[in-house]
Amino acid sequence: MVYDFIVVGSGSGGGSLAYYLNKSGAKVLLLEAGKFYRKNTFPRTEAETSADLYWGGGIEFAKDGKMGFLRTKMVGGSSIVYQCLMDRFDDNAFDAWKDESGVDWFSNATMNEHYNQVESDMALHTFTEKEWNRNAKLFIDGCDKNGYKWANLRRGQSDCALENGNDCIGCLGGCIRDSKQSSLVAFIQKAEKEGLEIQADTEIHKVEPGNETCKIHGMQNGNKVSYEAKKVILSGGAFGTTRMMYMSGFKKKLPALGKKFSSHPQFMWIGFQNEPVDAHKLAFQTVASKDPEFRKKGFKLENVFAPPISLAMLINITGSKHQDYMKKYRYMQCIEVAVRDENVGEIISDKNGKLTISKPLTDQDKERKTNGLQAIKNILLSSGANEVFESNFYFGLHLMGGCVMGTDPSKSVVNPEFNVHGEKTLYITDSSIYPNAPGINPGLTIKALSHKLSTQLIKG
Repeated sequence: MVYDFIVVGSGSGGGSLAYYLNKSGAKVLLLEAGKFYRKNTFPRTEAETSADLYWGGGIEFAKDGKMGFLRTKMVGGSSIVYQCLMDRFDDNAFDAWKDESGVDWFSNATMNEHYNQVESDMALHTFTEKEWNRNAKLFIDGCDKNGYKWANLRRGQSDCALENGNDCIGCLGGCIRDSKQSSLVAFIQKAEKEGLEIQADTEIHKVEPGNETCKIHGMQNGNKVSYEAKKVILSGGAFGTTRMMYMSGFKKKLPALGKKFSSHPQFMWIGFQNEPVDAHKLAFQTVASKDPEFRKKGFKLENVFAPPISLAMLINITGSKHQDYMKKYRYMQCIEVAVRDENVGEIISDKNGKLTISKPLTDQDKERKTNGLQAIKNILLSSGANEVFESNFYFGLHLMGGCVMGTDPSKSVVNPEFNVHGEKTLYITDSSIYPNAPGINPGLTIKALSHKLSTQLIKG
């Protein structure tokens, strides 16, 4: 069978793209390397979540071992475990993309209709004061005392039942209510009911684009499989899509493959309060910094938290002192700084698909980190923390670049029409095409870009 479209990868980009293409009446196949979980089959413990839902059994590291990366492997992709914060890019982000790429349509004027459509297809909720837990209230108190501006977050969610005592920290392992508007909930399951063909446990290793069709090859449950479509769209994320392109031999043709990797490096510090904070209770994350000075300085702050195993990793000491800290789990206040980093990282894959990631922090990154961590310390101490644990562990959640979009084939992988340079039947839409780090949660814009591509493909 020759499909109209095959979408490889089912995260924020692939899941929404498959939904819109399928809705047009096209014959669409959605492929995913990971398993197909539903709300009643997600693993329910932190240990099982790490082992079952992530590549690398929970975390992958840069080649120097300093930075960890979180990358999921399941239908719905990283949208299953992230917080589904839905922010539009500002002009600052799009202008930086335009300057880097030469693509003139990077603007809110162009993207507004695509944002509108995606938002209309999701349940969105802006938090209010009644939903703040104590971790959020302490964050707000510290911001106010230091003159830092903050705002309530907008999240994709429908019915979290917080009033019934539901604790949203469980959402980090998959939402058991189908409330969080992940790619699975907002797009894939809807498209499935409308006839979308979905094949999980299918890992693609080679892409062969031609003039009329594109063939792809891989493994499904230990067996070799091949597929063919008039158009193939890769949407495996920065690591996954770049890996498929390497394994398919594109590096010689496209020297920019794997370049310009960024990840919003994130650092979490913990403050210990005299009274219980219970940051693991109720709404997980409701407010964040909204300070124009922070934006200028290249960082943002969020009131976040994590389950016990993850926090135990952040507290990177050993012995009885570590035990003493973990006994105070209920008393922990936590804030994270996310750095708008320079896109100097690189993703490399060998012919067997083994990834090597280079992600140094530049002098600019380090300065932004230092400024952000000082703001965190100011907030923690101003809001009553009796001690601050300054973790030196950092990680990347927003993996971007590797197949960046641009007008120059020597400096980019994808052209302004989402085609791989020189190929008529192969496209890419996911965070790998991001020219540089926006400093804003990338999820909504990934979906909006996919909607833009869908309108282009449907028109033919």
